Amino acid sequence: MIETLQWTTLAICAFVAVARVPSTLRGENRSLFGIFAMMTLAILLSIQGPYLVIDQALGGINLANLLLRFVIFGAIYFMGIRISRGFGADGAYRHITGKTGMLVLLVISTVMVALFFSMDTAGSSAGLSAISAKDARHFALVEYYGAAGRAYPAYVALALVPALVGAARDRLPALVRTGAGLLALGGAAVALTLLFPVIPPELGQIEFIINYTAILCFVVGLALIWAARVVNGRSTARKRTSSET
Repeated sequence: MIETLQWTTLAICAFVAVARVPSTLRGENRSLFGIFAMMTLAILLSIQGPYLVIDQALGGINLANLLLRFVIFGAIYFMGIRISRGFGADGAYRHITGKTGMLVLLVISTVMVALFFSMDTAGSSAGLSAISAKDARHFALVEYYGAAGRAYPAYVALALVPALVGAARDRLPALVRTGAGLLALGGAAVALTLLFPVIPPELGQIEFIINYTAILCFVVGLALIWAARVVNGRSTARKRTSSET
């Protein structure tokens, strides 16, 4: 089930990213293509087969996992900027791009890198499961490292959710409201990842479901808002043509 969810999510993200290529080549909304591309890469790095191939190419010391974390940071950062600007959420924009947001990003990144290099990471292992199993010390370090990796996306998500909930309830076009609702659901799912340490090991699949639910909600939500803009643009063009005839 988990593998099917992973590959399905990868296919959806890749499809949406490819669909954005023509607009990107025309210079339209290039940041949106970058977000979809980073999400696609993040999912690819989270799947065991591709992860092992990529990590072996990087030296077999799980640098692919560290790369995965920073790709997620980049995707959530630029998505936060895009969403906060698009919905006029000035407070969320300041929390993400202002001094506080940059400090949070710097501190979390520094802690995460320090924890990574304090471990013996030799031997490619998706999710660092083999590293965690080495001994009690490595188990604790992997848990702290994972918590640091989840902290920044949760920070951005919590900054965005209030504005997204407001947009979903506003008198906006249906596609926009639906997209905002999905983005809010994705943000809530990301915030829930902070609770992963209290989830019993036997219920570990819930973590995968929450993670991939968040990604799917973000991708589909952004795609719907993009579609709404395309539809609105065509409607405006038709009205302009009709008025000129």
